[in-house]
Amino acid sequence: MLTAIGVISGTSMDGIDVSIVTSDGRDTVSFGAGTSYPYRETTRRALQALIAEAQRALTEPLAELEAEVSADHLAAIRRFIADHELDPARIDLVGLHGQTVYHRPQQRFTRQLIDGPAVAAALGIPTVDRFRYADVAAGGEGAPFAPLYHRALAQGMEQPVMVLNLGGVGNVTYIDGDAVIAFDTGPASALLDDFVLRRLGRPYDAEGALAASGRVHDDLVAAFMDNPFFGRPAPKSLDRNDFHRRAQVVEPLSDADGAATLAAFTVESLVAALRHVPRAPRRWLVGGGGRLNRHLMTRLSRRLGVPVEPVEAAGWDGDALEAQLFAYLAIRSVKGLPLSLPGTTGVPEPLTGGRLNRIG
Repeated sequence: MLTAIGVISGTSMDGIDVSIVTSDGRDTVSFGAGTSYPYRETTRRALQALIAEAQRALTEPLAELEAEVSADHLAAIRRFIADHELDPARIDLVGLHGQTVYHRPQQRFTRQLIDGPAVAAALGIPTVDRFRYADVAAGGEGAPFAPLYHRALAQGMEQPVMVLNLGGVGNVTYIDGDAVIAFDTGPASALLDDFVLRRLGRPYDAEGALAASGRVHDDLVAAFMDNPFFGRPAPKSLDRNDFHRRAQVVEPLSDADGAATLAAFTVESLVAALRHVPRAPRRWLVGGGGRLNRHLMTRLSRRLGVPVEPVEAAGWDGDALEAQLFAYLAIRSVKGLPLSLPGTTGVPEPLTGGRLNRIG
C-alpha cells in the first residue's frame, strides 16, 4: 500500500485540483480530502493565450510558462498539505498530470506543462509525471486515463454502468464486469464555457440557467452531429478546441439560444456514445464541473431514459475524482502496472507509463 497525492488542472483551467489516495494500485482504494486551488491570474491568462494559438506548443520550449505552471502546482500541494495537516513523511509519491496545452494523438504528440523534477526537489517527495506520453508514442489515443480507477471504484455496483466526466471534453468509461471501454465523447463544457465567457464575461453558465432559457436550433445541432468523429469506433480522443471552429455557427444567435444549442449538442454527443458499447448502461454517474449544470443533467436523463446522477450518489467525491485518479496512477506507475488498455486508449497491449522523478 502506498499513499500518493494527485494533482491535475483540467482543460477548463478553472483551478488546480489536489487529493490523496492510499492504494495497492489494484482494487484496494481509500481516498481522503480533495481541494481546488486557483491559478495566479497571470498564469491563467498566459495559458489562455497559449491555447488560443495552440500550435505554439508543438515547437516552442515554453520554459517560462512551464515554470509558472509548476510554481502554482507546487504552491497548491503545499497548501493542501498544510490545510489538511498531513505529514509529508507519510506521503510516498505525488502524481503530477500538469496542464494539457496540446493533444494530437494522430501525430503521436501530447504535451502537458509541468516540471516534475523541480517539484520533487522542492517538496522532497518523489513525483510521477508524463502519464500520457508513452501511450501516445505507442499509437494510443492518450486518453481517457480514468477507466482503471473507475473500475476499482465500481466494484460491487449494479452493471453495466457508465461513468461520465463532464470537463472541457466529455469522456466515458463503460464498465461491465471485466469489460472496460473508454473514449472521449465530444465537447462537454468547453464550447459552452467559452461562449458564455465571450458573450457575458462569466466563466460558465451557472446551473445551465442561460441554456435553459433559450431555444435549441435543431438544424445546427444536427449539423454538429454530422461529423465523422461520432461514428468512429472507440477508443478515440479529442483536443479541447477541436470543435471550436465549427461552433462559430452559433454566433448570430442570441445569448440564450446560443447556449441552449451548444448544451443540446453536448447532450446529443453523449447519447451517441451508446453506439460504441455492447449494452445500454443501467445508470450514468457524472463527474466533472458539468455535473453541477442542472440543465445538462436533466436533459441527458430524459434523452437516455435512465438515472443520470452525480458521482456523489455512489459515495465518490466529484470535485476530487480526477486528482485521485493521478494519485492512483502514480502508484500503478511505480509498481509497473498498466495505465491504459487496448479498450481504453487503443494501445496494442496493456501499457504502463509515467516518469518517476526521484529525490536526492
